[in-house]
Amino acid sequence: MKYDYLIVGSGLFGATFAYKAKQAGKKCLVIDKRPHLGGNVYCEQTEGINVHKYGAHIFHTSNKEVWDFVNSLVPFNRYTNCPVANFHGELYNLPFNMNTFCKMWSDVKTPADAKAKIDEQRAEALAALDGREPANLEEQALCLVGKDIFSKLIKEYTEKQWGRPCTELPAFIIRRLPLRFVFDNNYFNDLYQGIPIGGYNVLINKLLEGVETKTNCDFFQEYKDSWREIADQLVYTGPIDEYFDFKLGRLDWRTVTFKTRIEDTPNYQGNAVINYTSREVPYTRVIEHKHFESFGQAVYDNPLTVISEEYSTEYKPGMEQFYPVNDECNNALADQYRQLASQEKNVIFGGRLAEYKYYDMAPVIEKVLTTYFRKE
Repeated sequence: MKYDYLIVGSGLFGATFAYKAKQAGKKCLVIDKRPHLGGNVYCEQTEGINVHKYGAHIFHTSNKEVWDFVNSLVPFNRYTNCPVANFHGELYNLPFNMNTFCKMWSDVKTPADAKAKIDEQRAEALAALDGREPANLEEQALCLVGKDIFSKLIKEYTEKQWGRPCTELPAFIIRRLPLRFVFDNNYFNDLYQGIPIGGYNVLINKLLEGVETKTNCDFFQEYKDSWREIADQLVYTGPIDEYFDFKLGRLDWRTVTFKTRIEDTPNYQGNAVINYTSREVPYTRVIEHKHFESFGQAVYDNPLTVISEEYSTEYKPGMEQFYPVNDECNNALADQYRQLASQEKNVIFGGRLAEYKYYDMAPVIEKVLTTYFRKE
């Protein structure tokens, strides 16, 4: 056997697994069908700006072990995620906090005012149900935040994301909607957050330093039937249904397409992330990439900026899979595929695609560290 592990996919799961396996004295080959390493965290340099090619990636965690691990490879900056929502030109801070409430209702000045307003609207929604459980996402959201926040900041944005009315989406998609009765625009509650200084490519390059890699390499064309001849074990991070030749059917996904352009201005929107919550705007959000790594006056050091409009759409074969569709039908099908996966010898299925599970970045790394390389 030439390799201890053949690792399919060079995203965070595959790259972290390769790093830890190399530390343990194992020999790995990492392959990726894309022309670059890094999976969806890959950054493209444009006009001196690290552009998040597959959408904004903001690292956040409360797990000190994970935070210390990534910072041992590359230092992270101080970026704090404070997105803004644009509804017909009205700007609201996210997550829902006192800045949001004071803008939403002119008579709200204190946390008590905001809570009373929301409780009043929640009571209306609960009364309309007449004792039954919410039957869809719209009813669930109205019971959580009331009609004003729902209509301006949730309804049309969610329908753009999922491509169907909120009344046709299952209630369990929104189990809770955090309400903060403080003037705090920090989106995450985690203790640590930031962006790798120099971009995510630096992190991926450190993880894969000294590991043999091959890009433009399709596992299904080159290794599916022969990998056991060159490796003891397979680490597979691709779509789980594709591994089994879709024999139980295809899992559904939502995908995102991007329109990226250079703007002849040093500061296009003043924030890294602005969500467009009305349906009249076809994209869900605009990302201005320089704000992930440039702060304050440093924004103006580069006279140009790069923005990306994000469009949510239904997945079709050949497109990139982004978000699993976690309805009952797809979850049941995914469970059947997971059962098949549990019977595969010497194969590890890991990551968003292989587990049919939405992951933030830190939990992907945490799973590798704790499940496969936990020190005794």
